[in-house]
Amino acid sequence: MDLPKPKNKQKMVVIIGAGFAGLTLARRLSSKYFQVLLLDKNNYHQFQPLLYQVATCGLEPSSISFPLRKAFQRNPNVFIRITEVQGIDAGTNTINTSIGDIAYDYLVLAHGAETNYFMKMQLQQNALSMKSVSEALLLRNTLLQNYEQALTSKSAEEKAALLNVVIVGGGPTGVELAGAIAEMKMTILPKEYTELNFQTMEIYLLEAAPGLLNGMSEYAGITVREYLQNLGVKVQLNATVQDYDGQSVLLSNGESIHSRCLIWAAGVKGADMQGLPASSVASNNRILVDEFNRVNNLQRVFAIGDVALMRDEQLVKGHPQVAPVAIQQAKLLAKNLKSLETQKQMLPFQYRDKGSMATVGRNLAVAEMGAIKVRGFVAWLIWMMVHLMSIIGIKNRIFILINWVWQYITYDQSLRLIIKPSKKNHEKIILHATSGHGAIRKPAVGM
Repeated sequence: MDLPKPKNKQKMVVIIGAGFAGLTLARRLSSKYFQVLLLDKNNYHQFQPLLYQVATCGLEPSSISFPLRKAFQRNPNVFIRITEVQGIDAGTNTINTSIGDIAYDYLVLAHGAETNYFMKMQLQQNALSMKSVSEALLLRNTLLQNYEQALTSKSAEEKAALLNVVIVGGGPTGVELAGAIAEMKMTILPKEYTELNFQTMEIYLLEAAPGLLNGMSEYAGITVREYLQNLGVKVQLNATVQDYDGQSVLLSNGESIHSRCLIWAAGVKGADMQGLPASSVASNNRILVDEFNRVNNLQRVFAIGDVALMRDEQLVKGHPQVAPVAIQQAKLLAKNLKSLETQKQMLPFQYRDKGSMATVGRNLAVAEMGAIKVRGFVAWLIWMMVHLMSIIGIKNRIFILINWVWQYITYDQSLRLIIKPSKKNHEKIILHATSGHGAIRKPAVGM
């Protein structure tokens, strides 16, 4: 593959994945020492924490997406290629991609995580997930199409199944989705589908653990559960999903819930990367790294963000798979790569936890910053400010703020569009929607 030749003995750094980690690292690498090649299957960065608002008709996809080439207009040492990575060959320092083989001096794996269905194949085939813009749009289409279909359904049982929504996973994604759908049920859907009785619609939030928001305090979990129940969400704890056939959700206790929409937010695993030695990959497909984010048993290969697993005595399961970890790892790795080139000592990674937060809906949120615990309207404002300032692009921030203000004043939003793909591209789009956000190609079944 043709690329401009490095200048003044620049080293080639190839970054796979343009999520929070990959984007931050590419921006931080010095043009004096490095030429950067950023690979991703999409030509944009997506702000994953707000995907649920795209799925529930609160924001347009373009508001949380930002073109990669625009992001690097002032970075002459950064080059972008839209491609699918098929694997790496650490022995020859090359990457196999759909546009040819690429050589590197340093390789950084930042291709993120994908939904973990825990080997439940039928559930994976029928459930919906939300790890990309494509998946969020697919979920939005499914919700709206179910309401349209319910209007013409002659069976009361089928109508109930079309209205019911089951969300699996009591983390921030599941909690925020449940709250957003519950608010739609209360304020919007009865006005637009006057022929349907939304009092019969049930929203279930299923969590296998004994509490919600397990990454936060027990106080936060109890508060959020109270919020959701007040919104009419049926929260079931210690509830494990056994299977889902597209019609009924089967729980391990034998209970069955009829629903044509099951949203799976119950776990993630590292996106697959062919060519890594087995000793460098954990059971959940995350890549084992040392305190400098170097991949175990490999030279000049690093991993950062959700796909990286850095263990120590305090963090047996590694760092949480959240944006602040990815950004901090990327910033430090940029410094450490420069240290390698200037023969200075690298610094070990230490995560600085600035707090956690989750929102359920209008004026309902929890935020924790060390010993400070806030709930309600103040926490909701903090959540909005943090997310708004984290969005890339002033234009996107303005659009999101306008949408939020308008929705707060009117209790409404005009983004409930069913965008149907053409029949020719339908299968291709569905396949794209089931993949992670990094530049990784999933092999076809049987390969």
